[in-house]
Amino acid sequence: MKHLFKLFLLTIFITNSVKTFAQKDTLRVLFVGNSYTYYSEMPKIVSVLSKSTSTYIETVMSTAGGLRLKYHFNQERGLKTKELIKNGNFDIVVLQEQSMGTITSKKEFFEYAKKLSEYIKKHNAKPYFFVTWARKNTPGIQKIITKAYKKAAKENNGVAVLVGEAWKKAKKRQRTLNLFDPDGSHPNAIGSFLSACVFVKTITGEVPKKCEAYNY
Repeated sequence: MKHLFKLFLLTIFITNSVKTFAQKDTLRVLFVGNSYTYYSEMPKIVSVLSKSTSTYIETVMSTAGGLRLKYHFNQERGLKTKELIKNGNFDIVVLQEQSMGTITSKKEFFEYAKKLSEYIKKHNAKPYFFVTWARKNTPGIQKIITKAYKKAAKENNGVAVLVGEAWKKAKKRQRTLNLFDPDGSHPNAIGSFLSACVFVKTITGEVPKKCEAYNY
């Protein structure tokens, strides 16, 4: 599946490289998070898919496995997230908490969502919040995850990107659809693709043609 997905991405890149897009705008987007963000190079897929819309999304990542937002704010483990925000001239900064952080460390999540959002806005960007999915064996916690991210977005004048809700909807419509890696937590290639579709739709207001089949 991963090999087929890489081939699919390569096909997109080749196809897009020979087309001329009448795009009106370019947005620079920084993705701040962990493995839920970087699996299958999801931000790169966002860039590729955005080429079929009127707005091109140029993406950059600041990620490492298992990280919480507080590590990004404090620039621990060699991270340079705040330097990137300060110097990167970004329009949007996407914040993604550790997968269980909105449940097991909710107070900390809200604290650092606020601190990072204030820093983001100080440097003329807008905070977006990556609403992640519930793990495969605990689908019932999706409403808790979504509620926490929506609250953080509202309190910080940001935007909630409802990826987890799109996963839930897609799986309800097609029960055999598998979006998970074998660990039941991380996204497989299809899961990352669907996540990218949701980001492009949320940021540009347009649904890329390659995403239409998901009905999210």
